[in-house]
Amino acid sequence: MPYEPIDSNRLTQALRRLAELALCEGVELELSLYGGAVFTLVYDSRDSTKDTDAVIRPTEIGRRLAARVAREQELPEDWINADVAQFLSEHEAKRTLPADSFGRGLMVIVPTAAYLLALKLRACRPALPGYGGDAPDIRFLLGKIKPASLEEVEALYARFFPHDLLTDRALELVETTLADPT
Repeated sequence: MPYEPIDSNRLTQALRRLAELALCEGVELELSLYGGAVFTLVYDSRDSTKDTDAVIRPTEIGRRLAARVAREQELPEDWINADVAQFLSEHEAKRTLPADSFGRGLMVIVPTAAYLLALKLRACRPALPGYGGDAPDIRFLLGKIKPASLEEVEALYARFFPHDLLTDRALELVETTLADPT
């Protein structure tokens, strides 16, 4: 069964339901969002996302409740995609969305713009058929953060990934964007 992309309204409904279910279970879930969900829900820079890159805690009950939301709202079974965890920095910088955003029972945490930029630069995936790649998100974040130079972006990246260097693709994208921010 093909699934529709998840737009901001649909994602908000799913997260509110997840909060309700958590409250009924007597737990508070912590959901750290990344990727397309943040661009869709927080920045409104995308119309939708194909999944919700997130880490949910406590994990076992969070996965069980997310599976119930998926069934109830006809979302993909893996609408909360925990695979993002392998790409995260040990030096994360995040902020909590207002407590009343989705209801009691769910605390939603998102990366700062700087940390999200570092994550996107680290991935820097090219466009493929049906996938726009990371360039539009990187350009958006560079426009939001407004770094003065490539060196400033490299320093930002090094804060989160001190043992990695930016790839040639990422460097070229940053240089091009900084030279012509339109």
